[in-house]
Amino acid sequence: MSFHLSPVDGEGDPEAQRTEEQLPVLIYRHNSLIRRRLGNVNMQLQENKATNLALAVKHIDGLLIHPGETFSIWQLIGRTTKRKGYKEGLTIAKGQPSQGIGGGMCQLSNLIHWMVLHSELTITEHHHHDGLDLFPDFGRQIPFGTGTSISYNYIDYRFKNNTSNTYQLCLKVNEEYLCGELRAMKSQTHSFHIHAENEYFSREKGVVYRNGEVYRDTIDVATGQCVDTQLIRTNHAKVMYECPPTMEIREKE
Repeated sequence: MSFHLSPVDGEGDPEAQRTEEQLPVLIYRHNSLIRRRLGNVNMQLQENKATNLALAVKHIDGLLIHPGETFSIWQLIGRTTKRKGYKEGLTIAKGQPSQGIGGGMCQLSNLIHWMVLHSELTITEHHHHDGLDLFPDFGRQIPFGTGTSISYNYIDYRFKNNTSNTYQLCLKVNEEYLCGELRAMKSQTHSFHIHAENEYFSREKGVVYRNGEVYRDTIDVATGQCVDTQLIRTNHAKVMYECPPTMEIREKE
């Protein structure tokens, strides 16, 4: 079964199969801090984001993704409206911080994407924030450039289960974190390691850029050997905030 986004009702997918019983194998777990200091962004938007995320995860927590099925974040969540309880949260519009009802959903897609990168699932739709470094790092745990950009209902995040395994997304929101687990019916034959290399800032014609490469190593679980390394992202992102005087910047012509 494949999910197809409906631009009409915006109510989410009523046929998605979810269960409270967790599948036996933990593939990957990650917790994402909700209330982060993002430049001069109003912290009330972060408080509202916590509400928005709590509403959204209810549509995904426990979701089973069977062989041949495609996951679509908007198909499951539907339109984020005030009527459903969503509040004004942080959004990105035309490369600049903005706000809108239901803002903050990118943090949810970021978390899901990060877990999927550690699995044998196949990403079929993934968008970035157009080569921009929007905020200074605040307790960064994962490589820059592994985030996602989503916007209802035309910029989605999707992946497909092309394996013979059944996967499950388990999500919850507590006082501090958006918590996620990707689970499965059986173990994978490979594990994955995501890492960044050649990271630096450069100044080019008066503009500062963040540079680096993100790689994905495929590791044979039986032998522990790396059997493949794939370049999944090359970053050359325009820095959109005031650089601190302690930042090391390479000068380029």
